[in-house]
Amino acid sequence: MKFDRWGNDLYTGARSYGIVRNRRRWYVLTGVLVALAVAALLLRGLNLGIDFTGGSEFRVSAVPGEVSTLAAEDAVTGVVGDTQVQTTIIDGDNVRVRTGELSTADTEAVAEALAETYGVETSAVTSQFVGASWGEQISVRALQGLLVFLALVAVVISLYFRTWKMAVAALAALVLDMVFTVGIFAATGLEVTPSTVIGFLTVLAYSLYDTVVVFDKVRENTREALEGDTQTFAEGANLAVNQTLVRSINTSVVAILPVLAVLVIGVALLGASTLLDLALVLAIGTAVGTFSSIFVATPLLVQLREREEGIVAHDTAVLRRREGRTPVAAPAGPSVDVAEHDWSGPRSAVLAQSRQQGQRQQPRRLPRDKRG
Repeated sequence: MKFDRWGNDLYTGARSYGIVRNRRRWYVLTGVLVALAVAALLLRGLNLGIDFTGGSEFRVSAVPGEVSTLAAEDAVTGVVGDTQVQTTIIDGDNVRVRTGELSTADTEAVAEALAETYGVETSAVTSQFVGASWGEQISVRALQGLLVFLALVAVVISLYFRTWKMAVAALAALVLDMVFTVGIFAATGLEVTPSTVIGFLTVLAYSLYDTVVVFDKVRENTREALEGDTQTFAEGANLAVNQTLVRSINTSVVAILPVLAVLVIGVALLGASTLLDLALVLAIGTAVGTFSSIFVATPLLVQLREREEGIVAHDTAVLRRREGRTPVAAPAGPSVDVAEHDWSGPRSAVLAQSRQQGQRQQPRRLPRDKRG
């Protein structure tokens, strides 16, 4: 089946995946992934870069010929053995090498090794000590920014969708994004740098955007479901997820493609660099954010709202009508969030007219003695 036909079938409802109906499966899968992420974080911890742990930094200027990052790593490990080495090429002919904290003797030996490796004078190699205070300051500021970000997200979503339950579902998806991404970095041992923190905050913004788009469609569909008599609240929400599934996939692919290009360029052409750190967290976070907005946010929203009195009455009436029994009148009272339901406008007029037509007439069955 062609992709456009598949997407059209999802939008019209001709094809549907029970994402909301099978929410317990996603909860179990999410729980397993969270447990693995937390276990990786507790057992292995994060591989923090030199900006967070402190260390020594060397700069080799005006390197003649082709510049290799592996040569710098070999030179450093040849002097001090197995240690953390971060190499970056700057302006094509300058090399920045960062290592763990070295003694004065080791610093001088590494500087001489780098000068010999790159064929420059010893005076072309400078060294300095990098303290961990800068990385700690970045961590504190990032944590403060994250808390402010989450608080603003909760307020904005609550005001925009006029229900705090959507804010709770969206924040839960964001928290899962954070846990998953941090867990992957802990499990794989990828280095966490300031660029990783910046990319991580960017990913949260993307994930929130994707969740809000899905929620907008969920609000539209569930409003129609509650105004009509053919769909339950969960079915309306599930249709919304299916209708936005293609959009979420397309958006994620479009977002990941340039990131993969940066990864290829960073690894094949430039070697390990800040571009590589940023691209890795963007690629991982985008994939995780797409998963959480589809399989976590909306099912959790339905879980939070389907016990509301008005929604229970509506769903009961729909199910009784399907079974051919007389629907029970919905109880009085503002049990459903009235602010979410705009009963004015031409669309609602059509829906109201359809409701006035009453229950669909079923064909009468002939008595047994008159059947052919």
